[in-house]
Amino acid sequence: MKRETLFLKLAVILIGIPVLALSIFWLPGFVNYLPYPILIGVYATAIAFFFALYQALRLLSYIDKSKAFSELSVNALKNIKYSAITISILYAGLIPFLFPIADADDAPGLVGFPIIFIFASMVIAVFAAVLQKLLQNAIDIKSENDLTI
Repeated sequence: MKRETLFLKLAVILIGIPVLALSIFWLPGFVNYLPYPILIGVYATAIAFFFALYQALRLLSYIDKSKAFSELSVNALKNIKYSAITISILYAGLIPFLFPIADADDAPGLVGFPIIFIFASMVIAVFAAVLQKLLQNAIDIKSENDLTI
């Protein structure tokens, strides 16, 4: 199992590296072009994103330590769910700030771009919620079985 979790840990890290690079090198170049609420919102979503990645790494380490069926794993999934919901809310809040930019540049797709992030984040939130509920049910069943034996 350690080989599979190692692969997943590498995948999580490889997902985070481009986002970190964009946040450090690319996004500051837009300070003169984008309103501050948009920049603050994008950086806030990056923080929530990295928190979710950290929780995913913690969850994988719990699996490595054979603690997958524990409250620690449930809490990690709960934090991933909340991070995804936070990202969706932040991007939904950014849409009104994008209307004037999209209208000035005649780029209606600019408003549709955050909708992709909202949808993807909500899918992750629902998936994490389902896994959290399943894991909590499995833990409850396991604890009931431990008590009856």
